[in-house]
Amino acid sequence: MLVSVYTQGVKGSIGVNYGTEADNLPPPSKVARFLLDSTVIRRVRVFDADREMLRAFAGTRIAITITIPNDLIPHLTNLTFAQEWVKDILLPHTHATNIVRILVGNEVLSTANKLLITNLVPAMETLHDALIRESLDRDIKISTPHSLGILSNSNPPSMGKFRQGYDAYILKPLLNFLKATNSPFMINPYPFFASSDDTLDYALFRPTLGVVDENTNLTYTNMLDGQLDAVFSAIKRLGFTDIDIVIGETGWPSKGDIGQAGVDPETAAEYNRKLIQHVTSGIGTPLMPNTTFETYIFALFNEDLKPGPTCERNFGLFDPNLTPVYDVGILKPVANAAQRIQHGISATSNCMKDNRRQHRPTPKHKAVGMRSGRKLSLTGGVLVPPPRAANIGIYTLYILYFPKIQYSISRV
Repeated sequence: MLVSVYTQGVKGSIGVNYGTEADNLPPPSKVARFLLDSTVIRRVRVFDADREMLRAFAGTRIAITITIPNDLIPHLTNLTFAQEWVKDILLPHTHATNIVRILVGNEVLSTANKLLITNLVPAMETLHDALIRESLDRDIKISTPHSLGILSNSNPPSMGKFRQGYDAYILKPLLNFLKATNSPFMINPYPFFASSDDTLDYALFRPTLGVVDENTNLTYTNMLDGQLDAVFSAIKRLGFTDIDIVIGETGWPSKGDIGQAGVDPETAAEYNRKLIQHVTSGIGTPLMPNTTFETYIFALFNEDLKPGPTCERNFGLFDPNLTPVYDVGILKPVANAAQRIQHGISATSNCMKDNRRQHRPTPKHKAVGMRSGRKLSLTGGVLVPPPRAANIGIYTLYILYFPKIQYSISRV
């Protein structure tokens, strides 16, 4: 089922993480054109500063966030190195590619690497100095994303606290830098990894009794709000209340290992759809009401070369051929229709081959809903006579499915 949520709210605040740990992905130029023409996504985070990648997004006005690999962090504390990096990587592309943010490393504090951790803030400060020298500091901000592992306590949310040692020596200087440069604090919350059979509904934004924070008497209706407010409380504990929080990564896998609860395309679609609705609604969280959150869904593609359990390779919204693994409402209406036709043509072609082997024609009135050998659910839809039919040889493809329900997201 493909449902369109083409709204300005989604366009403005929802992005995707574009990873490339795979051997079957389309070229960046094709991906950039697809995102621009067929989706409402206007923010993309890339995990390297590949020149081909930056050239691919030239002229699209899609806001690009670049991630600098962890191993470059010690080198960036040297101003000469930072200046050369800016001149070599950024300057050739800033006139045409909309680069808005640089992330120095990824989840650095979780590496437990003292060299990287102690050099993190100095590297960010030095890189900022290099941006100032090229008059880029107002247009390109610097931050670094963290896992929830930086918290020593997250329950209840009002008692959120950073790990001792990191709080005063790393995170407080980091927060001072972010405040001084008007940059956001970036966190990677994953309700999926914190959920169990008992908390699955809570993680998926489903109706529950909620969880009450006894310190504030505030009720939490979903796990993501609790995670975000725990981070907010930890930041506030260090004396900061006016730094924006950006969700650098969050998502849900569509496939996992045997025994994992809620790991299938339907559940992944449910989480990401409700995520988009929630973070763009302006409702905010119990401790951050009336707030929208810039959010980057992980990930754009399934990445077949990623190590680890099966789920790590199956967080993608799209297959390498740019068809949805499932729908979360980010396709434009025209693209939605095209995807339905493409799926139908592919399915009809497969059915034609099967029927030829069985020496019987495909009934013209039969609804066909197959993609890559997997049935597409028609729940919530109706089968109606088609206004038009596309002839394929002697067979006729009918576009039979029209969604009854259109998900909408309020724009704030």
